[in-house]
Amino acid sequence: MTWARDTDADDAAAQLRDFVDAGGTLLDTAASYAEGECEELVGSLIGRVVAREDVQICTKGGVRRLPDGSGIVDASRGSLLDGLDASLRRLGVDHVDVFLVQTPDGSTPIEETLSALEIAVASGRARYVGLSNFPAWRVAQADALLEGGLAAVEVEYSLVQRGVERELLPAALELGVGVLAWSPLGRGVLTGKYRRSVPADSRAASAHLAGFVAPYLGVEQAPVVEALVTAAEGLGVSPLEVALAWLCSRPGVSAAVLGARTPAQLREALGATSLELPVEIAAALAEVGAPRLGYPERLG
Repeated sequence: MTWARDTDADDAAAQLRDFVDAGGTLLDTAASYAEGECEELVGSLIGRVVAREDVQICTKGGVRRLPDGSGIVDASRGSLLDGLDASLRRLGVDHVDVFLVQTPDGSTPIEETLSALEIAVASGRARYVGLSNFPAWRVAQADALLEGGLAAVEVEYSLVQRGVERELLPAALELGVGVLAWSPLGRGVLTGKYRRSVPADSRAASAHLAGFVAPYLGVEQAPVVEALVTAAEGLGVSPLEVALAWLCSRPGVSAAVLGARTPAQLREALGATSLELPVEIAAALAEVGAPRLGYPERLG
């Protein structure tokens, strides 16, 4: 998300090389990231830093840029297909492995949006398709209407954002739709670096991302962060590793979509791939901050 804006080409190349060397495969981007420059940067690295066949490229469309630089949600057929063609040009590839609609569009019938996804697959421009940030009922509806069904749904999910556990995760499990969890570190809060203050070089201190992090710096998230830090100290690892290991062990989660800003941040995160949490610690973390289930979720 921050490539070509907060992460330059050299650091992006180092991250991508380390990621693939560690066995990583999923590379997630979007047409809206850095106004298309993120896809251009990714495209410049594919074939030069890593081979195309070594990565699964996922990109997102449905947020259209206006001449004045602002963006609007537009998941119409024309917008999605034109946007996908532009993404392919920026990425320098003839197809993406996964193409997602980035956010719901209340102005476009879902049938029209899904028809664009079907065309994307039929034309060979995308191998698989899915949705991002859609509610569970829309995911179920789309999976039923879409020929071939949905392959994935990308949603925010972490120890401090667990709303998807109410309905979306159960729906995805039942439908066989993979869940891609974005911001698995709670927008950086689950690293523990904001416990005492806001570091000057952090996203919470930046002009364009401070508002993105702010919702998770409150008293509601504090007990979760402290429980995470306690667990990490007991295991002799970092809070970041525990948070990622917990998330990746959750039923239905296919991948944690990590937005590392620097190579050092990514290398620390890759340590979580070898960490298996004791059952008792995983259960204790699940209990702290668990979403409240009521009517009608509890009846399901």
